[in-house]
Amino acid sequence: MATRSTIALEYADGTVDQVYCHWDGYLEHNGRILFEHYRDPFKLQELMNLGDVSSLGANIGSKHAFSPFEGDKADFEAAQAAGATTFYGRDRGEADTSAKRFKDFEDYKARHQYEEYEYILRKDGNWYVSQYDKGYELLSEAIANETIEQLIAEDA
Repeated sequence: MATRSTIALEYADGTVDQVYCHWDGYLEHNGRILFEHYRDPFKLQELMNLGDVSSLGANIGSKHAFSPFEGDKADFEAAQAAGATTFYGRDRGEADTSAKRFKDFEDYKARHQYEEYEYILRKDGNWYVSQYDKGYELLSEAIANETIEQLIAEDA
């Protein structure tokens, strides 16, 4: 079952772009990948330019088979092993997968696509996350808190 998320970027002019990501939206996967590999807003903009995401990888990668069942299985496995992101438009050829644009952060909060996890790189240079629409918090703190909770649960 998918854990859906959205990924957004607030540009210097205040506008916001948002894309959908279908798989592994939870903090331990997409949250960590975004925090560790997409802190550079220009790299994130490259991702946003390719539109909605099936599965997020540590890098954008190049066009590859969308799944092991659609296209060349070896090509798909090589892309996954290399940490490539899989896009609905680039890799599957779907239409209407472009990022959604908002005039500013307030417009984004009022009209964005809601999913279980919503990630946004704000123009202050920090990643934020909203989990299950509970308001935004620093992604670094959310990851740290989840790690502490996991350690406590393991000791119990």
